[in-house]
Amino acid sequence: MALILHASSTNKNGLKALITAEYSGVKVELVKDFVMGVSNKTPEFLKMNPIGKVPVLETPDGPIFESNAIARYVARLKPDNPLYGSTLIDYGHIEQWIDFSATEVDANLARWLYPRLGFGPHLPPAEEAAIAALKRALEALNTHLASSTYLVGHGVTLADIVMICNLSVGFKLIMTKNFTSQFPHVERYFWTLVNQPNFKKVLGDIKQAESIPPVPSKKPTQPKESVKPKPKEEPKEVKKDEVKVKVAVEEEDAPKPKAKNPLDLLPPSKMILDDWKRLYSNTKTNFREVAIKGFWDMYDPEGYSLWFCDYKYNEENTVSFVTLNKVSGFLQRMDLARKYAFGKMLIIGSEGPYKVKGLWLFRGTEIPQFILDECYDTELYEWTKVDITDEAQKERVNQLIEDAEPFEGSSLT
Repeated sequence: MALILHASSTNKNGLKALITAEYSGVKVELVKDFVMGVSNKTPEFLKMNPIGKVPVLETPDGPIFESNAIARYVARLKPDNPLYGSTLIDYGHIEQWIDFSATEVDANLARWLYPRLGFGPHLPPAEEAAIAALKRALEALNTHLASSTYLVGHGVTLADIVMICNLSVGFKLIMTKNFTSQFPHVERYFWTLVNQPNFKKVLGDIKQAESIPPVPSKKPTQPKESVKPKPKEEPKEVKKDEVKVKVAVEEEDAPKPKAKNPLDLLPPSKMILDDWKRLYSNTKTNFREVAIKGFWDMYDPEGYSLWFCDYKYNEENTVSFVTLNKVSGFLQRMDLARKYAFGKMLIIGSEGPYKVKGLWLFRGTEIPQFILDECYDTELYEWTKVDITDEAQKERVNQLIEDAEPFEGSSLT
């Protein structure tokens, strides 16, 4: 029985086994007419892999799933296969780079790419963390390749096959030249290997991505109605009265004034937001006695509301600069509420994971709907309305406004 690989011809995990087979002189046949989402849901396929993941290799002794396991099996069919190196330490290093490729390169590429292709929600903080982790991995790989043509030894090994297949998805779909130019040795390594005959036979010609896939739109666009051509009208004599009517109609069709923000229609408030912002900015000393006292003297609970916000995914905040970029991006997007809001954000902790907490003052008694609609970051935070009758909550407001340190027992970042 020949070895039969169940996968599509473009599945990068299946390609690992096919390239390994080319280097090992092993015949592996790709199953015909494989359709992802259909073929891997059949009872016959699920007997080979109960969770329906691809690829699966049919062998005379039974099926094997998981792409790296399949590639290892194919490589071992050739005795003393150089794909596994020539010494025990070579073998250890090959396994090391296979694991590195899976956990540091492939996993972080997937976390960056797949949400942009619509497979799962796109969360900017998660994307930023994925890109940072991927860059860290590629920097390590770049350093290693600065003095090496291959990952292990002086020829292609199984580690190179796995690494190139994983990198190929990034190069083709999301890692533009502007991104990969930061890692010149990785670039040289990738383009050298994909043009080797055994790689090229399986991978074909590879074209690098020219742009990063856009984030899928949250709201589906409405199809435009087809515009039917108007029947051609015969020219007619224009009378003076008709000219007057035409002018009147044009005046009626003139652009109407932009609709007011609903917050502008609220009853007047005794609190003047710009006065508070000016007091906050200009108070340099005795902050508690001047700015904090001034805030509560101005605050109007009928015209404004206070909200605590706590980031939901603090366990992801392991890198300080990534966390800072995340908060800075949130503040930039919240700038659309400048006329109706005042906010303070704190990054807390001397080392990761860092906590992100904040305080926002909004016009009205609820978080304005246009902010929830336009600033997608808001859904990444837990929002709690401040109860100003609770002295403990009022004190927490004071501490957030004045950047009190330590805050809730921890230093500020």
